[in-house]
Amino acid sequence: MTEMVYGSMPRRVSEPVLPKWWRTIDKWSLGAVLALFGIGILLGLAASVPLAERNSLDPYHYVIRQGFFGGMALAVMLGASMLPPEAVRRVGILGFALSFLALALLPFLGTDFGKGAVRWYSLGFASFQPSEFLKPGFIIVCAWMMAAAQEINGPPGKLISFMIAVTVVFLLAIQPDFGQSMLIVFGWCVVYFVAGAPMTLIAAIIAAVGGVGFLLYGMSEHLARRIDGFLAAEVDPRSQLGYATNAIQEGGFFGVGVGAGQVKWTLPDAHTDFIIAVAAEEYGLVLVLIILALYGCVVVRSMFRLMKERDPFVRLAGAGLACIFGVQAMINMGVAVRLLPAKGMTLPFVSYGGSSVIAAGLTVGMLLALTRSRPQGELEDIMFRRGR
Repeated sequence: MTEMVYGSMPRRVSEPVLPKWWRTIDKWSLGAVLALFGIGILLGLAASVPLAERNSLDPYHYVIRQGFFGGMALAVMLGASMLPPEAVRRVGILGFALSFLALALLPFLGTDFGKGAVRWYSLGFASFQPSEFLKPGFIIVCAWMMAAAQEINGPPGKLISFMIAVTVVFLLAIQPDFGQSMLIVFGWCVVYFVAGAPMTLIAAIIAAVGGVGFLLYGMSEHLARRIDGFLAAEVDPRSQLGYATNAIQEGGFFGVGVGAGQVKWTLPDAHTDFIIAVAAEEYGLVLVLIILALYGCVVVRSMFRLMKERDPFVRLAGAGLACIFGVQAMINMGVAVRLLPAKGMTLPFVSYGGSSVIAAGLTVGMLLALTRSRPQGELEDIMFRRGR
């Protein structure tokens, strides 16, 4: 059917950045993220005070730091959300390149902080985890490659992105960081699936990853210990998982009361990997469901808005960013309730952290930028499609 364009050439009227941003942003997703920020500060007040006392620091030392890093993350998120898709692509590619270089140098310059996995750079006043910033950049690069592959005479973007994914997973596995490795594989599969990959191929990739995981189980004591703990018939009540599951059971539906929880005094990672246990114990299932709903709001609304998008890059990148954001939250909470083996993965915007919260701000900022309302099928697009 022939498409017609009536009237004179539309005049592009410039609009101030902030009013245009507010008019086009997904306000529900933005509000959900701000609510997660607030919940993170609230839970930080409960979970980080015992840690500060154990380290002979000011009781609100970690709360102040969380507020500082949260403010930086908020600024990064808002700044990134104002970018056009072309700028998002450039920022993502640059961020991936720098993070990849930092990841490659970790075995030589990194530290493990006594945790058995070399994942951080120590900067003295803070630590830096390259893998957190690599994730959004990786999704952007994969989306860029696969979108370019759909063009006439385009590069073999799917193959290139696959080779990049294999390299990244290898660098993460030698740390070892199998949780982030699986998230990278999942993100690549999402982008590949949205780009039109057959389900049989996706299933074959998942099976291959499972086979590699089985081999690594016999080669890595770090991985084997976590898998064995997950598969054990009974949880050691003195382990982190034991403390977390007991706290969730104690909390019930409405919780034991603000400040009355005990898990924050016994669980070393109550402020990071197991922050949801603090939420469940003190505020009950009610707050946990609210947190789940907030993450779901961001992911579901983003996916619905992306369904209307015609630009392949925007559609692929947005879907990948939304999924890794949501799946990271599900992994963190799944570990706490013993649905998944321990992964050492934070709860975005809620757990204490520097690299993790700022990287989450960058991820969601780019997602908000890609899901902003923008005209579809403008004159240039129609003329382009008619000329093909």
